[in-house]
Order: sequence, then C-alpha cells, then structure tokens
Amino acid sequence: MKELSEQEERIMRILWKMGQGLIRDVLDEFPEPKPPYTTLASTIRLLEKKGYLTHKVYGTVHMYIPTVSQEDYSKKSINHMVKHFFEGSVGNFLSFMVKEKKISKDEIDDLQKMIDDYENMDKQ
Repeated sequence: MKELSEQEERIMRILWKMGQGLIRDVLDEFPEPKPPYTTLASTIRLLEKKGYLTHKVYGTVHMYIPTVSQEDYSKKSINHMVKHFFEGSVGNFLSFMVKEKKISKDEIDDLQKMIDDYENMDKQ
C-alpha cells in the first residue's frame, strides 16, 4: 500500500466514518474552506488507483467504498513509523512518547496492565 497524503487521509477518515459515499457526501463532511469538487474527485480517483477505494456505479453516479479498513491502515502506518523513525524499536517509540509527554501516566499504567495480562496468558 502506498502512503497517503494528509488530504488523502482526511478523505479516507470521512469514508471510514460513513462506510461509503458519493463525492458530494464527502465534500459535505469537509470543514470550511471546502476543497473544489473537481480537486476532491481527482483525489478520490487517485485513492482508488492506490487501492484504498473501489466504487459501484449507479447510472452516472459513483458510490465510493473503502477497501482498506481504518484499523489495517493504522497498523501499517504505525509499523512504518516505528521501522523508519525509531530503528524498528517499539521501546524507542514509547520512550519518545513519554519524553514528549504525548502519553499520560494513566496510559502508561494501562500499557503496563496489558503487558502483565499478556505475560500471564503466556504462563497459562
């Protein structure tokens, strides 16, 4: 899967939320200032070429449907970021998040509980 630009991700988030939609539906979900219809249509066609969307034709109308789930895209994006920016180390990534205060004490406690639960499952 090719990486997405910020604009492409914004469109995908809208379509993931809606499940499917027409270009006009996607445009209606954009905050002001909205992109031109033709620009949005071109970007949606590009997302289809990249394999993120497919469409169904109803007369002259195209209904666009995500072919990649938001969860799968998120996993791919995080794995890419860890691999390319944190030497493939989840520890380096988490250390960065803690140092930048992007992760709270409660979130750290939740992560520790998940790790403990995971370790306990392995022992059973």
